Amino acid sequence: VQLQASGGGLVQAGDSLRLSCAASGRIFTMFVMGWFRQAPGKEREFVASIRWSNGATDYADSVKGRFTISRDRASDTLYLQMNSLKSEDTAVYYCAADDLIATNPGDYDFWGQGTLVTVSS
Repeated sequence: VQLQASGGGLVQAGDSLRLSCAASGRIFTMFVMGWFRQAPGKEREFVASIRWSNGATDYADSVKGRFTISRDRASDTLYLQMNSLKSEDTAVYYCAADDLIATNPGDYDFWGQGTLVTVSS
């Protein structure tokens, strides 16, 4: 499975941004896909995940109500709609996938290259 993240950029606090992750390969074998982020000097952290088959979602408390994860099974694309962005959302965002139940970054076997989101206050 290959993942290609895109959509990052420089925005102001309160703005919205949508990230995309194009998947290729044996994506039909994936159980879960997720978004993680890593800010400078910090560990990579979970943002949101979605079960590829039934669309069940999970979110970090810090993004609940502001971010929405979704997927388009027809185009094998994962999305992260980010609204009401805050300066603390600034990070490199990564998409990831795994063929088993996965929660922590170490559980995911497949990763995209990351896309930088910078939120200015």
